[in-house]
Amino acid sequence: MRVSVCMATYNGEKYVHEQLISILAQITKNDEIIISDDNSTDQTINIIKNIKDNRIKIYYNKGKKGYTSNFENALNKASGDFIFLSDQDDVWLPGKYNTVVAQLFLNDLVVTNSKVTDEHFNLINESFFSIYNSGTGICKNIIRNTYYGSCMAFTKVILERAIPFPKNREIGFDLWIGMVAEITGKVKFVEEPFLYWRRHNDTTTSIGESKRPIYLKLYKRYVTFIAVIRFYLNYKFNRFTYENN
Repeated sequence: MRVSVCMATYNGEKYVHEQLISILAQITKNDEIIISDDNSTDQTINIIKNIKDNRIKIYYNKGKKGYTSNFENALNKASGDFIFLSDQDDVWLPGKYNTVVAQLFLNDLVVTNSKVTDEHFNLINESFFSIYNSGTGICKNIIRNTYYGSCMAFTKVILERAIPFPKNREIGFDLWIGMVAEITGKVKFVEEPFLYWRRHNDTTTSIGESKRPIYLKLYKRYVTFIAVIRFYLNYKFNRFTYENN
């Protein structure tokens, strides 16, 4: 059994070293950290190279720039049986690796809770789950997503079913993976926090409700719903055809 930790980086020089050290301390010698960098202009890559650990593999995002494309590039390079997603600016708490790996022998996708902090690890909230009412449910998560990549890990089978991601980037890739797992497998939300989810001025996601215009929120939910329904029907039809041939 091998684990791939997939991380997308972009101008993460302030925090990436701390995050990588927290991951390297838990994974085994046979595991890998796949980093896809979106053409950082700061010292991110030099900082990563200076760690000098052969479990770290660096790739460059040559496709369309952006968060989703960058993660997709990392995921396409992953060779592990289990896949962990990781942001560049958080920190893994002790026990994350062992707990999640154990759960992935029983489930297809695992989401762990996080402690929400500021950039200096001052506690904002003990439980990420309590802010978002995290849990399973297709309609629930289309209305308000609780599948956040930094908290997620899944099997290679789920990854193969989820990729390529929908072309419409309104559909969050982490939500998409969560939906694929709910439709085709078993999902587990773990209440114990195993991450410092660090909030700072450069984070891509904010706490609480999005400030986007209402029409964009509705559009996002609409296109996500249509994509999920299409995937569900295709999956059920192909499974029915396979089982009856």
